[in-house]
Amino acid sequence: MKKFASSILLFWLVAVMFGRLFQLNPNAIDLNAILSAPSFTYLLGADDLGRSILARLLRGVEVSFIVAIFVTAITMLVGVCIGLLAGFYGGKIDRALMQVTDVFLAFPGILLAIAFAAVLGPGLVNLMIALSITGWVSYARLTRGQALGLRNRQHVLAAESLGASVPRLIFKHILPLLTSILVVEATYSLASVMIAEASLSFLGLGIQAPNASWGAMLRDGVRYMLIAPHYVLIVGLSLMSLILAINLGGDYLRDKLDVRTEQ
Repeated sequence: MKKFASSILLFWLVAVMFGRLFQLNPNAIDLNAILSAPSFTYLLGADDLGRSILARLLRGVEVSFIVAIFVTAITMLVGVCIGLLAGFYGGKIDRALMQVTDVFLAFPGILLAIAFAAVLGPGLVNLMIALSITGWVSYARLTRGQALGLRNRQHVLAAESLGASVPRLIFKHILPLLTSILVVEATYSLASVMIAEASLSFLGLGIQAPNASWGAMLRDGVRYMLIAPHYVLIVGLSLMSLILAINLGGDYLRDKLDVRTEQ
């Protein structure tokens, strides 16, 4: 499974570089090729405007990677900071921060993202902001739960008794012990963000035409499923393969980094 996941991820990364290297134009229109099946001219066929599905697929996966990486980085930073503060200090600070977290947890994440995206308006930057606003909660809860247990570890208490500052206690003695579990959480978050990005674009709240997005391509492909099934199938299978590979990679990292797992 590790080799399978690695192969798929490597394939898509190489595909992105291939699209940039050969400067494929995802917006080039050929009215004679509308909804054409795969051929030598269009290896994966053409969409409803005669644009190359291959070129748009490669540009779409590039957008997915950009959104997933930026949103994951932002949400991890915010969530980890909130979780560390709540877990380290406890008391009123912990209760206040967790009450805010519980408010966000009371609503499904995708619905909150849809609401924020609708308020902010469509577009790449607004899409990343909407997903970042709702994505930090899992990191905050996870970090807070781990920090509560690590706060009373002997090495932390010893460092505190020797006069170590709060930033040193947090970043030197607590945060390093959370690295492995946060890496695994970030891996799963990448897949979740990609699905959320595709969902919002499918609803018209994400990446806007003529820019390529897998979610928008799925929306357009569904309209022509009976006469051009290759369109929606190619995009759907591509999205499924990428999400599956990332999740399998997360499973592998979880087993590899978990010291309780028998090797």
